[in-house]
Amino acid sequence: MSQALVLDAVRFSHDSSDMHFDLSVEAGEWLAVIGPSGAGKSTLLDLVAGFATPDSGTISVAGRMMAGVTPAERPLSIVFQDNNLFPHIDVFRNVALGIAPDLRLTQAQRDQVEAALDTVGLAGFGKRLPTEMSGGERQRVALARVFLRDRPLVLLDEPFAALGPALRREMLATLVELRSNRAQPPAVVMVTHHPEDAVGHADRTAFLDGGEIVATGPTRSILSGTTDPRVARYLGTITTPASG
Repeated sequence: MSQALVLDAVRFSHDSSDMHFDLSVEAGEWLAVIGPSGAGKSTLLDLVAGFATPDSGTISVAGRMMAGVTPAERPLSIVFQDNNLFPHIDVFRNVALGIAPDLRLTQAQRDQVEAALDTVGLAGFGKRLPTEMSGGERQRVALARVFLRDRPLVLLDEPFAALGPALRREMLATLVELRSNRAQPPAVVMVTHHPEDAVGHADRTAFLDGGEIVATGPTRSILSGTTDPRVARYLGTITTPASG
């Protein structure tokens, strides 16, 4: 199977942190990325998206080397926790930016935007401003735009972190539906502070600690806490004896 993402011996230093990443994600695979705060999860996505440049090593997306490729030119989409919508333009145009940055749409493209909004449960919301919507609705807009772009790789940087458990489950279900509508579903790399979000969705889970990926495997295996003591401590399934 082809690879949607490969990080080969990627090294990146920031302040006092020295990070090392080796990772491959197959086309169509869903990978969850978990780990303690400061482990390098968002940095990993920044390197893939082009917001940070590795000191050494290579990154390829869908078989294409990313050295020198600007963020806008990379064959991927990313959703942040703050959903990255433009507050001064309506929902329809926010979504339309995914396929027409100049907002000059053909009728076929307008139909695509309407269909994307319908898929995420926002039919009829096109004229609203993001500021008139709830957090969950704004994330639906962001997901609609991402899937309208139809890139082979989707990066999720804790986009549902501020939502309650029920709404997070709803957003994940929406993500599943959007992927199922594609003949070739995009690979997903999802950073999350809620390991339970990976269960039933992510094919594999990678655990980051101290700036490197220290464990990767099937999601249920990793989240069982039996594969690595560092994962177990993070999950709270084992305790560290008190010193002294």
